[in-house]
Amino acid sequence: MSGHNKWSTIKHKKGAVDAKRGKIFTKIIKEISVAARLGGADPEGNPRLRAVIDKAKAENMPKDNIERAIKKGAGELEGVTYEEINYEGYGPGGAAVLVEVMTDNRNRSVSDIRSIFTKCNGNMGETGCVSWIFDKKGLIVFSKSMDFDKLFEAALEAGAEDVNDEGEQYEVLTDPMNFIEVRESLEKSGFKFDSADVTMIPQTMVKLEGKHAENMLKLMDRLEDNDDVQNVYSNFDISSEEMERMM
Repeated sequence: MSGHNKWSTIKHKKGAVDAKRGKIFTKIIKEISVAARLGGADPEGNPRLRAVIDKAKAENMPKDNIERAIKKGAGELEGVTYEEINYEGYGPGGAAVLVEVMTDNRNRSVSDIRSIFTKCNGNMGETGCVSWIFDKKGLIVFSKSMDFDKLFEAALEAGAEDVNDEGEQYEVLTDPMNFIEVRESLEKSGFKFDSADVTMIPQTMVKLEGKHAENMLKLMDRLEDNDDVQNVYSNFDISSEEMERMM
């Protein structure tokens, strides 16, 4: 399982998702504003905005919040202008870490991110040091209650690149440009997904145990807790047995 997806599973087990709902709303509002600023306020002609509006609705964000964020991004209402930046580095045990940031203060962000890496026994690297390890993909996750053969056939027919059985779930991978089309096609065919997003999938994995595993989870937690951080991706692999020990 990819580090990104393993981290999603861990967060659910720790109950961190509900506890941080306010932060989730803040991050989505930023993303809506940036998407509207870069591609326009009409979601039909702006796939990125359309995707993040769907994410907002999945999190039960009020319609007024979504519309206000779009208007701020499009310049119809006064608001903060956010800059998109990626930071890269290595976590404990050498796992690659890719951090996507939206910020109104670049100096604050880089200082905060570097400090988090250092305190968790990791280190920030130069631009490009780990980004090559990740591929940008649409990822649609389904529970194992689905019929795999039927899902496989429907997904490939819809234009997906691959369908994998990942033990606890089924994963449909798409080209980012086809993500919305594939997702909507599967929905219309009656396949209800657990999650759907454009994400970064690692090509190789780094197995972590003991202190390295503990510090890696601390690093991921603290990075995601930072107000400027939108997404964190890594290629760590922590076994289920190790996870049970740490919980």
